[in-house]
Amino acid sequence: MSNHEEKSDLQEDKPLVPRTAVSLQRMKLEKLMKNPDKPVVIPERQRDKKLPHVPDFVRNVMGSSAGAGSGEFHVYRHLRRKEYARQKIIHEKGEKALLDDEYQRKLETNQKLSEQKTAKKRAKRLKMKEKLKKKKQSGLGNSNGTKQDSDKDDSDSSVNSTSEDESQRDVQNIKSCEK
Repeated sequence: MSNHEEKSDLQEDKPLVPRTAVSLQRMKLEKLMKNPDKPVVIPERQRDKKLPHVPDFVRNVMGSSAGAGSGEFHVYRHLRRKEYARQKIIHEKGEKALLDDEYQRKLETNQKLSEQKTAKKRAKRLKMKEKLKKKKQSGLGNSNGTKQDSDKDDSDSSVNSTSEDESQRDVQNIKSCEK
């Protein structure tokens, strides 16, 4: 064997230790891709905590007598822990339900607000389109051979030219907004 082959054999014997998260992920992928026909088992996430069964009533009711033995303290402590755990689980369920309700309400309000904004913008777009159509129709009517009153003085014609300039600017603004 050559020197190079001995080194590669030694490297195969040593287990590779991932130094970073990227190298760990690379190693896992390489292991999976060695045999692509092998099915991969992906465990499902646990949905809810499994609640321990706590009886509704305790059969070993302890009295407050002074003659309790030393073993009764441990029974009491165990029952107390179970009750505290049960109350904690009930409390967590209640908090989760409140948070879920609050989240759903927030989603609904956000959706209503977005629908209102969309409706307002839609109305504005339609209004601008109608104005544009009216301006085009009025502009076509004047250029199709209908004469304007020539009796108007020059100040009226300057007002008309400025209004035409404004309408052209409006049309350009609308076109740029539509793009």
